[in-house]
Amino acid sequence: MKAGKVVPGFGHAVLRQPDPRYMLEREFALKHTKDDPLFKLVDCCYQAIPPTLEKTGKVKNPFPNVDAHSGQLMHFYNLKEENYYTVVFAVSRALGVMAQYVWSRALGLPIERPK
Repeated sequence: MKAGKVVPGFGHAVLRQPDPRYMLEREFALKHTKDDPLFKLVDCCYQAIPPTLEKTGKVKNPFPNVDAHSGQLMHFYNLKEENYYTVVFAVSRALGVMAQYVWSRALGLPIERPK
């Protein structure tokens, strides 16, 4: 952090509050995987990193994003080949974009962006 490098899984280009996708994943993990050692690590990061980033005064959004938790959940459910994490992310992003496109065309609405 002293070198000014990004902390993977923390911060978001648009959001200035906790990523709602992260919070949903956290809620799910608390219910279903709270005894998993990797969840405990993610939880420690959730407790420690945002306050530490805030103290630097250089970070607009110190909160975790969806990437801070998704790896733990995929690993817990036996998707342990890390090379596939980016593929899963890309496929889910593509499905979300296409669903938004279909709805926007069907209802005549513009593409929505998170705030």
